[in-house]
Amino acid sequence: MSSKMSNPALSFKVTRQAPVLIAPAAPTPHELKHLSDIDDQECLRFQVPVIQFYRQSHLGRSNDPVGVIREAIGKALVHYYPFAGRLREVGSGRKLAVDCTGEGIMFIEADADVSVDEFGDVLQPPFPGLDELLFDVSGSGGILG
Repeated sequence: MSSKMSNPALSFKVTRQAPVLIAPAAPTPHELKHLSDIDDQECLRFQVPVIQFYRQSHLGRSNDPVGVIREAIGKALVHYYPFAGRLREVGSGRKLAVDCTGEGIMFIEADADVSVDEFGDVLQPPFPGLDELLFDVSGSGGILG
């Protein structure tokens, strides 16, 4: 096993497409699901940035990973349909509920002129260019809507 760590001097360019919504691949129930008191705590109302790296598989049926990912998300959202809805405050006391609208989740296709191998053998923080890889869409910082 190599001890080569992430390369902090790595420089690369990311080209992004416009954000799109991926909706469930089939009709889903339209309902309001109230969060439990545990899930509805004020101290849990924030977003956590996450990054995951995947090596390209040559076993797939397509050379277009974006198409495979979009199709898989659409199919998964049929079964996990609340993720395709929107958080709303309902009633008094700022109680949260998921409005299962079926609108979908935000997806941004991006290409980087770097390979996963260039990050090193051990993919651990700090990642060079993290601000380039994680993208904050204007107006999406809140958890409601």
